[in-house]
Amino acid sequence: MAERLTLPLYNAQQAYQAIKTAWTFAKGLLIAGDQRLTLEIRPEKRSDAQNRRLWAMLADISAQVDWYGNKLTSEEWKDVFSASLKRTKVVPGLDGGFVVCGQSTSKMTKAEMCELQTLMEAFGTERGVRFKTWESEYV
Repeated sequence: MAERLTLPLYNAQQAYQAIKTAWTFAKGLLIAGDQRLTLEIRPEKRSDAQNRRLWAMLADISAQVDWYGNKLTSEEWKDVFSASLKRTKVVPGLDGGFVVCGQSTSKMTKAEMCELQTLMEAFGTERGVRFKTWESEYV
């Protein structure tokens, strides 16, 4: 038997059927008695298409924008944007420097990822970034 069951929930009727399926799955594992289970219901995370678009946009910004005299990597730009979106704090690091207490983009919901990409578009527009045509290339 599979170790994980992921079921999307779209509406009340479909969700009811999905939860019945989850119960059947869980019941077999619980009766076997060799493991404990966790049930998690949460908003859907970002899509693969959103992820591809995110990294395409980050690559464009990284290649075209100097940030206070520095060229940042795509990963560094991701930290800058996610910290800005969540209004996170900056704290001193253990061995000097600073640490941004940001949010992992992999844990963002679809709505949060839309917000992040809207922020990136506005930033890029203000700085003349020419974004690739991600709709056809990355989605």
